[in-house]
Amino acid sequence: MLAKVISCSVAGVDGLPVQVEVDLAQGLPGFSTVGLPEGAVREAKDRVRAAIKNSGYEFPQRRITVNLAPASVKKEGTGYDLPIALGILAAGGLLRGDLLARTAIVGELSLDGSVRPVPGVLPMALAARQEGLERLLVPTANAAEAAIVQGLEIYGVERLDQAVEFLAARIALTPLVIDPAEIFSRHEGYAVDYADVKGQQYAKRAMEIAAAGGHNLLLSGVPGSGKTMMARRLPTILPDLTLDEAIETTKIFSTAGLLPEKTPLLATRPFRSPHHTVSDAGLIGGGQIPRPGEVSLAHNGVLFLDELPEFKKHVLEVLRQPLEDGTVTIARAATSLNFPARFMLVSAMNPCPCGYLGDQVRPCTCSPLQVQRYRSRLSGPLLDRIDMHIDVPAVQVKELIGQPAGESSADIRARVNRARDRQRQRFAGATRMYCNAQMTAKEVKHFCRLDPASADLLNQSITRLGLSARAYHRILKIALTIADLAEAKAPGLAHVAEAIQYRRVQIGRAHV
Repeated sequence: MLAKVISCSVAGVDGLPVQVEVDLAQGLPGFSTVGLPEGAVREAKDRVRAAIKNSGYEFPQRRITVNLAPASVKKEGTGYDLPIALGILAAGGLLRGDLLARTAIVGELSLDGSVRPVPGVLPMALAARQEGLERLLVPTANAAEAAIVQGLEIYGVERLDQAVEFLAARIALTPLVIDPAEIFSRHEGYAVDYADVKGQQYAKRAMEIAAAGGHNLLLSGVPGSGKTMMARRLPTILPDLTLDEAIETTKIFSTAGLLPEKTPLLATRPFRSPHHTVSDAGLIGGGQIPRPGEVSLAHNGVLFLDELPEFKKHVLEVLRQPLEDGTVTIARAATSLNFPARFMLVSAMNPCPCGYLGDQVRPCTCSPLQVQRYRSRLSGPLLDRIDMHIDVPAVQVKELIGQPAGESSADIRARVNRARDRQRQRFAGATRMYCNAQMTAKEVKHFCRLDPASADLLNQSITRLGLSARAYHRILKIALTIADLAEAKAPGLAHVAEAIQYRRVQIGRAHV
């Protein structure tokens, strides 16, 4: 006998419907799985056999063949356990075929028949809705995550026998219904605030401009000057996360299996800070079956690289594509996958190996050759892709003790939101463009028209500092963002002058 059960998988960060076909045939007892299964899928036969027996059902002593279609796509993970088990029981006549035909099923089985959660349920639910299915059967622990998708009945099950009784129409289950907007509002909010940062007015101004325009940022300063502290608070002043962005971000974390427990929807912008020993696959993504890396986990948020020169040079160089394109393409012999990677890059470094070059209190112990070697770890093309280069001086004790609390993140975010509103109106109708940093050379030429005095100042600065054409366009983008914060119609002389100074931190032998 033949039974068909609809399941789902994940390709990249998108759901993929998979049909589980189970055939019970005469012959010597056996269990084979076809359709490009990897290790965990091939091992499902042992989990399924024990789960069926320990749930009180008879495991058929026949030749069992399981086909996972489409057979051209590699199948991995443990989410096929539950649909395979239900397919075997359906082939034996225990389940109603009409209910199975309209239901997608995902779940891992324990040997005692309990159903365990699996990663990637949110993109699977989106794929099931797109296929026109009516309901989705998932582990109870994944039900809230799946219920974020509207227009699909979500049923959570804790045991195999509960799923069997439901699909046999002998018991009724209540679909889980939640309000994504209510979940979104309940979980938004940050544990840190810019009010904690005292002093560093120049650096905080630069970070406000970076947040308003989506610009990449490099902070250079002595240890203890507050670089990491300010970087960790950058998400608190970024524009409010929309519901669509929250679902897009949650998909990535769900696929990677990093969605926090009891948090079905991420309502705050992600902040990722990988250690400098991270590999290129860990940063960009990859593996035998490609998984999203840190740049994708930082999508719609901030990727913070602390101690930037300590990262391996070849690891930093792979950042070029996502910084330019906002996506990561991972090619394998059998497939090619795209992962979203639209993030703000914020990096920090010391001026020298010991960290105290230029400090007014502690002397630097590094030789000129050591300083040059340290700074040369960063390539010119990578630095050229970082819009703003900020010098962060040491904070004096009197500033820490005497000054009142700084401006709150809410106040700064209000100005950033107003600037982003102007940018959304400017780019209305443009595809995937919502901030100044994403403009191409064509848009820069159209929107960043300077008066003669501003153009002359910029041309002189480009010549004197030896900046590239890419840096020229990035200064124009920063000037436009400064004008947006000032609610000016176009960049003026003051806006251009301020933008130029954010490219004047000296890295290596020349200004960048």
